[in-house]
Amino acid sequence: MRTTTKLALAFVALAGAVGTTAYAENNASEKMREGTMMRLNRAMSDSNGTISFDQFSDAMNARLKKLVADNGGKLTVAQLADALEKARFEQMAKRIIARYDTKGDGTLTSDDITSREKKVFAMLDRNNDGKIEKSELPKGGRFGRHRQWDGDGNEGDMQ
Repeated sequence: MRTTTKLALAFVALAGAVGTTAYAENNASEKMREGTMMRLNRAMSDSNGTISFDQFSDAMNARLKKLVADNGGKLTVAQLADALEKARFEQMAKRIIARYDTKGDGTLTSDDITSREKKVFAMLDRNNDGKIEKSELPKGGRFGRHRQWDGDGNEGDMQ
């Protein structure tokens, strides 16, 4: 392969990686802006449509200020990362509990998991024969991690 071709391919790979990262950052930034606007709107609706600087400050960074205060007035990268990771996993845990909790008591039991599995199995077993056949599996990566199934029952490339 020619050197110019190798360089061109390397550039395309780098551009793709940078573009993907930029897209993810833009998407995350948009979610942050939406969250900020929700907090400001909530603060304004609680105080007749106007807010003072103190109310603005509380609406913007109350959790961050609490983290700083809880850590002696200083927050390291590691402490912030730990707090963010914990918050992210707590949100994931809440979604999982909400999805599986059949009794609505905020806990997850083996029965809840089995119940969910039975529902998903029933949805996939379209001909109700008690078995899932390959032809009953969703097409186009609409199940699990969006993978296609090949002819041998193995997962193929990501869609």
